[in-house]
Amino acid sequence: MVSSRAQVLLQFVVWFVLFNVYAVGQSGNVELAERYAQEAQSALAAGRLPEAESAYEKLRVLEPGIAEIHANLGLVYFQERKFDEALLALRQALKLKPGLAKSENLLAISLSEMGRYTEAVPDLEKGFHRSTDPEMKRMCGLQLLRAYTGLHRDNKAVEIASELSLAYPDDPEILYHVGKIYGNAAFLAMQQLAKVAPGSIWRHQAMAEAYESQGSFDVAISEYRQVLASDPQRPGVHYRLGRTLLGRSRQTTSSEDAAEALKEFRQELEIDATNASAAYEIAEAQRNAGQFAEAQKFFELALKSYPDFEEAHLGLAASLMSQSKPNLALPHLQRAVKLNPENEVSWYRLSQAQGILGNALEQQKAFAEFQRLRSQKSSREEAGKQILSSGEITKQTIDKQ
Repeated sequence: MVSSRAQVLLQFVVWFVLFNVYAVGQSGNVELAERYAQEAQSALAAGRLPEAESAYEKLRVLEPGIAEIHANLGLVYFQERKFDEALLALRQALKLKPGLAKSENLLAISLSEMGRYTEAVPDLEKGFHRSTDPEMKRMCGLQLLRAYTGLHRDNKAVEIASELSLAYPDDPEILYHVGKIYGNAAFLAMQQLAKVAPGSIWRHQAMAEAYESQGSFDVAISEYRQVLASDPQRPGVHYRLGRTLLGRSRQTTSSEDAAEALKEFRQELEIDATNASAAYEIAEAQRNAGQFAEAQKFFELALKSYPDFEEAHLGLAASLMSQSKPNLALPHLQRAVKLNPENEVSWYRLSQAQGILGNALEQQKAFAEFQRLRSQKSSREEAGKQILSSGEITKQTIDKQ
């Protein structure tokens, strides 16, 4: 799991290597000790690990009482994945100078790399929660995920994952490992649910949502219908079934599935009139069918329950513009932009409304922002949206106006 060894190497060079040269030479061989120290520093800084190892081993023989030499040798062994040797060197460093906190952290990481999780956890916890160095804190956190997973202490792994995601919200490696932890926790929970209540309504609903997320719409629809057979008034399920039918209709271009989805959304509103997502889906279907006045009513219903519903503001604005009411659409487009300044659709539609209203300067500004956002859109962002799209509400697009 330690994928940042090169970074750690450079940081430990700063932490440990630059001990005063006058500290070496205690054995009397000052010139020889200084030469080995310079060779070791140069090799370590350049990433020439075998050379650094050799120089530090020679220096250790000459100066066995200097803790930093053992610490640096331990670092080199760690980089070379010689964890047994790293443990010995780091422990000797800590024996000579107990205050070397980063040696303590690296010792714990080495133990974790060796699978000795029980021994590693206490100092990994200390490093994660007390270290003032962001990279060391990060490494200890990643190793804690590994250790707690290896020890089958899944609740602790989830706890650390939550802390890591808050501390490093934009770190791809952290996000990857946190995602795996959450996924594993969800799998274990569903496994336990299947064990204790295999025929329960909760089991069927969990299976339905899982199949829906995978795009296995036929099986998902069957599972949702089993849920409704047991509890026809169960909140949220008619909406989920409608979304799944809508997903299948887009795969198969089935008008029957689309019509059935609309019925499910209406049934959801009969059970829960505050379900903004169900109201939104009805509104969007009506807007696409050219029924703009009816669409307006349902978009407004969605916004009544959820005033910050960005897509509903966009849909309502589009319906109003289709009814030649750009002055009424404008506040909704401005609200959508405020809610999410990164949505290119909002800026595009805002530029249209401003143009119709004769606000040429504002139209140009909005269109320029639309172009900027479109040019910055990356394939990576698009892939992420596709991964998360299943089960969400229908997104507004530039083509739907």
